[in-house]
Amino acid sequence: MNPQADQAAIAALTQKVLAAWAYHDADTFASVFVDDGTMILPGSLSTGRDEIREQMTKEWAGRWKGTQVTGKPISIRVLGPDVILLLSLGGVLHPGETEVTEANAIRASWLAVRRDGEWKLAAYQNSPRHLVDAAGSTAKVA
Repeated sequence: MNPQADQAAIAALTQKVLAAWAYHDADTFASVFVDDGTMILPGSLSTGRDEIREQMTKEWAGRWKGTQVTGKPISIRVLGPDVILLLSLGGVLHPGETEVTEANAIRASWLAVRRDGEWKLAAYQNSPRHLVDAAGSTAKVA
């Protein structure tokens, strides 16, 4: 195990996700997951690459059409020789936005596993960073 190389591989994995989102490339996006990987986004649960691909295709045609994502790691923990947990802050940028709004800011967890020498996502989950009420007002969550 080489911690620096593993952390670099996890960083590359996250960059592949950001690039796949930038191009709305559902195939590449789904390819970063293990076969039975899990993705939880607000309002959806997808299990397996096919469901993840279908969900992202639907999302990019709908509520996330034309969007980009951004993020930065806040914690990387090695849980075992082939398991790393990454926590990040980020969010969705709608067309014309250069900063993530409070309503679109997220915290995310990325559970990466090494399979056949390659790092893949076993699970990804994100949650809003702020609570947004019906009137659109936000409150920070601890």
